[in-house]
Amino acid sequence: MTSPALPAEHLQNEEMLVIRESARLVGKSLEPGPVIREMLHLVSEFLGLNRGRVVLRQPDGDYAIRYAYGLTATEIKRGVYHPGVGVTGRALQSGEPVIVQDIDNDPHYLARAVDRSHLPSETVSFIALPLRSDGEVLGLLGVHRIRGRARALTDDLRILEIIATLITQILKLNDRVAEQTARLEHENRELKWALERGTPQPATLGIVGESPALRHALRQIEQVSSTDVTVLLLGESGTGKELFARALHLSSPRRDQPFVKVNCGAIPENLFESELFGYEKGAFTGAVAARAGYFEQANGGTLFLDEIGELPLAMQVKLLRVLQEKSLQRVGGRRETPIDVRIVAATNLDLQQQVSAGRFRLDLYYRLNIIPIRLPALRERPEDIRPLVRHQLNLISQSYQRNVGLTQEAMETLAGYHWPGNIRQLRNVLERLVLLAEGATIPAQEVERVIHSEATPENGRSFGSVPASPPAVAAVRPYLPAQSHDRQQIAQALAHAHGNKSRAAQMLGLTLRQLNYRLQRLEAAEAS
Repeated sequence: MTSPALPAEHLQNEEMLVIRESARLVGKSLEPGPVIREMLHLVSEFLGLNRGRVVLRQPDGDYAIRYAYGLTATEIKRGVYHPGVGVTGRALQSGEPVIVQDIDNDPHYLARAVDRSHLPSETVSFIALPLRSDGEVLGLLGVHRIRGRARALTDDLRILEIIATLITQILKLNDRVAEQTARLEHENRELKWALERGTPQPATLGIVGESPALRHALRQIEQVSSTDVTVLLLGESGTGKELFARALHLSSPRRDQPFVKVNCGAIPENLFESELFGYEKGAFTGAVAARAGYFEQANGGTLFLDEIGELPLAMQVKLLRVLQEKSLQRVGGRRETPIDVRIVAATNLDLQQQVSAGRFRLDLYYRLNIIPIRLPALRERPEDIRPLVRHQLNLISQSYQRNVGLTQEAMETLAGYHWPGNIRQLRNVLERLVLLAEGATIPAQEVERVIHSEATPENGRSFGSVPASPPAVAAVRPYLPAQSHDRQQIAQALAHAHGNKSRAAQMLGLTLRQLNYRLQRLEAAEAS
């Protein structure tokens, strides 16, 4: 039986009322539930599109009725749908509207939420409109419709599409508000926790910036700070690994205990064991008294092993044993000393490549690589260069009692440079600019001159930069006598490498072991 036709003007007035009131509801409340239910109420009351429901994705990947009007609590609870199953599941999977003209004659209509006996006896249609945003299907708007009614189906579809768009906007707005609220609550908890415990914030440790790459690394530090798990810091030289290691220590429960840093690339191979594990009196010539090693010095706190990739293979075995047993023996000692140390390691080498080349033990790699955190290079976070420049300039000016600023053009020059040496190079450049400044303001020309002066006369590239392709390595390293390099040559290479012995050795055509041997010979000669 068909309902009597209503005047077109009356239908248009009802449509405008529904649209106007629905639009007004969007800004009425931040709670999506009452707003969406009221919209479904309007659609049912004025347009006759009944039992409206909004189906949304669940954490387990299925979909369920979240908001509804005209459905009982039991019916809402039954409304769970699997993608591709039934009319609702097909619409959710395809992202396209589905219209069922007669639910009694469509095998895909499963009546999962509302039993057919609870619906009118006349022909009932079902309309399912996906809620789409940026190509993603958030959920679905579904309604029942009596087919024999005065309004045309196309008119109902047009209004439902508008309502679906408004509901999508409400859901997206609610998600954004929830994300923003969660972020603010998290920051508030961080600040409160820091104030209560006096924990330094990243900026006070020299970790400055707001780039996504930096925030991601800091977030990982924050997530593991309360645990004792081993952390491996990865990244290029000069990216601030020591600052991150110290930040991890100061935000951990061990903050009041020692933080001991060890540069594995700066310890001669024959001294590794005694430096790390200590020695007893008389253990070797010159051991006139017992000495605690770095592990014992860091007991209860954090031990930062920088340049862990430079650790000799023989020491890797001993380090692995200490990490596994949580105890050590001093050189020349027989007593096992228990230790409680959190390990933070760092390297600018690809340890997987080192393992493949046989220069790093696989079992130690797995022991260290529990939580790898990659620190971004400065060129990957260009938006942080300006705040870093201001921060470092302030520290340098305070350190040298200078009051020096940069012109806008000078700042643009610094911000546009690719900084192959990362933050360490940025600090060196700024320090040189401040010390050599002839006035209160540093111009762009001076910045360019200082940056370009960092190119070595040998290869024309900046110190700390990585060559486009590594130099070919001879199959057999040429023989070099122990006196091949004098003190001045070695000191100059170390200065150019900013103290990095591995890089200095590479500049001189030596292995790290050869460089350490030459340093020992020179020190012994000077002592005698």
